[in-house]
Amino acid sequence: MEVVPAWAPAVGFTLLPHAGGFLGSTITKKEIPTWYQTLQKPSWCPPNWVFAPVWGTLYTSMGYSSYLVWKELGGFNEKSVVPLGLYAGQLALNWAWTPVFFGAHKMGWGLVTLLLTAGTATATAASWYSINRTAAYLMVPYLAWLTMASALNYQIWKDNPSKK
Repeated sequence: MEVVPAWAPAVGFTLLPHAGGFLGSTITKKEIPTWYQTLQKPSWCPPNWVFAPVWGTLYTSMGYSSYLVWKELGGFNEKSVVPLGLYAGQLALNWAWTPVFFGAHKMGWGLVTLLLTAGTATATAASWYSINRTAAYLMVPYLAWLTMASALNYQIWKDNPSKK
């Protein structure tokens, strides 16, 4: 008798990143109309409505990618410690950014958090490449967005010295 349906891990891995995104959104929703609205932002800053669908798509992609790696390696075992450990680390850093930037209003520390996230996400994708290329390639849009987000965080931090 099968205890867990075959599709459950795929759904679980795919939805997991959304948990932190959902919790972070409770902070963001309060801060956008108040603190964030007062910040000077560059002309190339995406409009606020863009962030939720982009992050939803990126979280889905990275979650499914982690499932592909988990499945390819036969679950949680000695072979999966590094590739899934890197993934867990970058996901924890990703989730930490919102409370740092929006919650604590620490723009500089937010940038540090984003750069660490980008570094561990890059290491994650690199470690996945030899395991499952599709999983690694699915991380590319996330890496591109982290690059843009880091540049945006830096510019906001630089342009708002009195709000640091």
